[in-house]
Amino acid sequence: MTTTTREKGITRTSMVGILTNVMLTAFKAAVGLISGSISIVLDALNNLTDAVSSIVTIIGVRLAKKKPDEKHPFGHGRVEYFSAIIVAGIVIFSGVTALVESVKKIITPETPDFSAAAIIIVAAAVVVKILLGRYVTAQGKKYQSEALVASGSDASFDAVLSASTLAGMAIIKIFGLNLDGWIGAVLAIFIIKAGWEMLSESVSSVIGNRPDSEVSKAIRATIREFNGVIGAYDLILHDYGPEYAIGSVHIEIPSDMTADQIHRLTRAISEKVMEQYHVILTVGIYAIDAAHDEVRAAINKTAMEHEGVLGTHAIYVDDENKTMTIDVITDFQADRAALCEDLKGHIAELLPGYRADINFDTDFAD
Repeated sequence: MTTTTREKGITRTSMVGILTNVMLTAFKAAVGLISGSISIVLDALNNLTDAVSSIVTIIGVRLAKKKPDEKHPFGHGRVEYFSAIIVAGIVIFSGVTALVESVKKIITPETPDFSAAAIIIVAAAVVVKILLGRYVTAQGKKYQSEALVASGSDASFDAVLSASTLAGMAIIKIFGLNLDGWIGAVLAIFIIKAGWEMLSESVSSVIGNRPDSEVSKAIRATIREFNGVIGAYDLILHDYGPEYAIGSVHIEIPSDMTADQIHRLTRAISEKVMEQYHVILTVGIYAIDAAHDEVRAAINKTAMEHEGVLGTHAIYVDDENKTMTIDVITDFQADRAALCEDLKGHIAELLPGYRADINFDTDFAD
């Protein structure tokens, strides 16, 4: 998918959302003002914020498309995450405003007067919002846009809120019980909650999320398919927007490979990963000497017996300098100090007189 195709898709989807929400806002606002229902007015306000959110999404996509410059050598892709934060802020603001107005209605209640036309309009709005939510969410996933996914989720949630408003209208009509202010307050709380969840997800993306496990596994599987690659480890990915990432990886290769062979191999890996996953990848190497296979197997077996150890790699015996290096992958709860001492003792038994250099890796990818 090209950048232009993605931008057009997001813009088109956002325009559909804007037009739909503007129409819903107009109809609901008219019904709410005529009937005197705070819950319907607040429902209309929520649709208006959705329209504004779609405008923010379009602006965010346009800004994110800007080319890299001296200040931003990795491009402006993360602007999309900030647009999602703005969308979340708008949702939270509308929720707080709705809550304040609903409390006022609870303190000084006024029974709304609903017509059959009003009920039909709100019922139709529920259906429209369900369809809009599914459409926008699907397009957001297709074009990898957090802002669109957030807008789609919000639209689906709005359908639930509108259904609650419809239920309140039915209760007033059938039983004469005025729950308008209370329903508005409940809707407002849910709007605030939804906005906070959207904000948390977007801020998490800006801070830096753990890479998608399936993508990480796919990249390493692709790398392992190359002749000469024994294993792929230490994959780290830095996200600079939905379409752009940079990263690094280490590969295990036979220690007798020449510099020319290594150059061709690492270059081919970088090109393949860029082509398939749009990741600019730096490839480092670990040399593997077949003469020490038994030692490596013994060290790996000992390490894997410890709780929290996920694997080992880069086990290299340097006979000339009497050293042995090993990378151990652990989870965040592993007792690394105890593990280090145990491994050093075991290495001393296997290779007397050798110094052990143990490096602990955090499990970033899985």
